[in-house]
Amino acid sequence: MRKVFHFDSPPGQYIADAAVLCCFDYRISTVVRKFLKKQAIERPDMIVVAGGAKTLASPRNDFEQDFILEQVRMSIRLHQTKRVIVMSHSDCATYGGLAHFKGDRDAEAAHHRSELLRAGELLISTFPAISVEPYFVKFDGIWEVKGADHLKSESPEAS
Repeated sequence: MRKVFHFDSPPGQYIADAAVLCCFDYRISTVVRKFLKKQAIERPDMIVVAGGAKTLASPRNDFEQDFILEQVRMSIRLHQTKRVIVMSHSDCATYGGLAHFKGDRDAEAAHHRSELLRAGELLISTFPAISVEPYFVKFDGIWEVKGADHLKSESPEAS
């Protein structure tokens, strides 16, 4: 092998601040990184796939959902993750984009809210010791999903 790029990274084990499930859409990548930094998430275990939270809420097949749950399981097991952030975003192609909602941004946001809550409920039922935080990424900001209080773990070690 030939070294093509040099960097210094700490080689030791770490505890993840959160596992983060989001879409791979380039349009949201910068805002997601900035948001995580603002949330003091310096060591995220990133799970970046087409559709983000859709892979749990409305998977295209059983494999997709199982794969994402396994990624979260590995983050918990390997990096002691206690917090999972799930995201979806406006105009996501895996949902058919904004066109699927006939340009109605309110209808799109309502749909994503229900999808994010469904994804969070699956995560909590599968991993009861974690806390889940669902967010909807629009092109003017990131919106916290209301009504997600039940996705917070009651377990003191998940705080």
